[in-house]
Amino acid sequence: MSELQSAPHQGPHRAPHRAVWPPGLPHHLALPETHLFHNVEVSAQRFPDKPYLIFYDTQISYARFKDEAERLAGYLQQACGVKRGDRVLLFMQNSPQFVLAYYAILRADAVVVPVNPMNLSEELQHYVQDAQASVILAAQELFPQVQPLLHAGRASGQGLQHAIVATYSDYLEVPTDLRVPDVVTAPRQALNEPGAVTWSHALSQSHQPAPMCAGPDDLAVLPYTSGTTSHPKGCMHTHRSVMYNVVARGVWLGSQPESVQLAVLPFFHVTGMQNAMNGTLYLGATAVLLPRWDREVALQCIARYKVTGAQMISTMVVDMLNHPRIDEFDLRSLNSIGGGGAAMPEAIATKLKALTGLDYIEGYGMSETMAATHVNPVHRPMKQCLGIPIFDVDARVVDPLTFEDLPPNEVGEIIVSGPQVMKGYWRNPQADEESFIERDDKRFLRTGDLARVDEHGYFFMVDRLKRMINASGFKVWPAEVEALMYHHPAIQEVCVIAAPDEKRGETVKAVVVLKPDQQALPGQITEQTIIDWAHTHMAAYKAPRIVQFVAQLPRSGTGKIQWRTLQDQEHNHARATDKAPHKHKDTMP
Repeated sequence: MSELQSAPHQGPHRAPHRAVWPPGLPHHLALPETHLFHNVEVSAQRFPDKPYLIFYDTQISYARFKDEAERLAGYLQQACGVKRGDRVLLFMQNSPQFVLAYYAILRADAVVVPVNPMNLSEELQHYVQDAQASVILAAQELFPQVQPLLHAGRASGQGLQHAIVATYSDYLEVPTDLRVPDVVTAPRQALNEPGAVTWSHALSQSHQPAPMCAGPDDLAVLPYTSGTTSHPKGCMHTHRSVMYNVVARGVWLGSQPESVQLAVLPFFHVTGMQNAMNGTLYLGATAVLLPRWDREVALQCIARYKVTGAQMISTMVVDMLNHPRIDEFDLRSLNSIGGGGAAMPEAIATKLKALTGLDYIEGYGMSETMAATHVNPVHRPMKQCLGIPIFDVDARVVDPLTFEDLPPNEVGEIIVSGPQVMKGYWRNPQADEESFIERDDKRFLRTGDLARVDEHGYFFMVDRLKRMINASGFKVWPAEVEALMYHHPAIQEVCVIAAPDEKRGETVKAVVVLKPDQQALPGQITEQTIIDWAHTHMAAYKAPRIVQFVAQLPRSGTGKIQWRTLQDQEHNHARATDKAPHKHKDTMP
């Protein structure tokens, strides 16, 4: 297919990124029109004895994976009554059981509803009710959050009726010298709740599933958004829209069946799910699983299993590079390190490049797009950049009010159209109406993210649509200030928020985590020294006037810094004192 055929509506002014397109890659992807479980069948037939999953030195082959996933699917259908299109909750940390449960649900022609394992019962109840789910596969340590909902559901005949409870230690089958979290080594506990059975019991029944009936346009996965302003909303993804990024990332990065992926980003979130889990399976490659970030174990696994690719958010990279013995680990097998969610500070990217010789390949996506819509070209990446629109994606920067295209380097909202965009929000037509617009006979998703696109077609994040500080009429973009502050040698992490100010309306506040060696030297680095440094390294209007030291920053289940939590705390404090808490004598803008 020619370039014009693959994107007939785009003139050269709308596709400047074609000039920096990776050499040899097509502009259009022909996707498999198959059920996602077909990927399991193909890889198990091609590589039956090859390890798909490695979990603290225990290896799960493709043949074993297919067998256990099918037996679990049979149990879901025959013992739990799961039917085509039913939503089934998946409530675990990264583990062999998470992956097996995911594909067992798909094999039963049902819909996977991945749930953040940090949720408590009250939060979990929203997923049960909204997704109208009667079955959950949950980890043992999370079952106390499930138990009251299961008890209430069975008593009322509505809500949860069945729970399959997994014990991570069931898949610790060989001795290991790796540091294993207590939650993973915990032995299996007895279950006394009606409707709940152990994972081992479900497998032991050896039920075989009915033939697959679902097709590419059936619902497959229902990931929920973070719900920062309201209850989480389910994003309706079909086998077709999930398949897009299962295939696309491997093509973009040139991944091969011989690839070994470090799977440390959580699988309940679309980035880890698509790249390290689904994409690895599609290739017939190997994934080394970690349920939690542990820099020591991650470095050991990279060296031990000759890991070729690692998806890590910027905070993980910062932590890894701060390991005091990082030079002792053999990282030569790595040929790709990347991620998204927050821009990689230039100072950290430079340090990573010096250590590994690799550029950090940033990308951009969201739950609504089942992972990436943009990725940096591997041969020509830009720092602190979302990348360029990938195969068959039409992405634009528009005026958030008129939706008219903006010229290069003007800040506006990103809108995207592509094969990976969701059908819509589950049972929420109002949210659909607010989130989708029609342009040039295509349906575009409003991302709510502010960005600019340069003359070469690279997209640069500015901030969330509503995350902006207005200081005396000057617009300050927190992400830019954070990137600059990472150059300070004592700062490990930073989050910039708005603080109420009687004179300026708002002023810039930085919440800072110092590096461990600086924390051990009280008085050496003070809030004022950080403020003074900032005033010498950035424009006066954007330099933080207030600095607060904290031991750690709040994080979501995916490891992203929760800036909204800090912002809400600041506003609540101002309301409680009934005044703007910070006054300044100077006259700088």
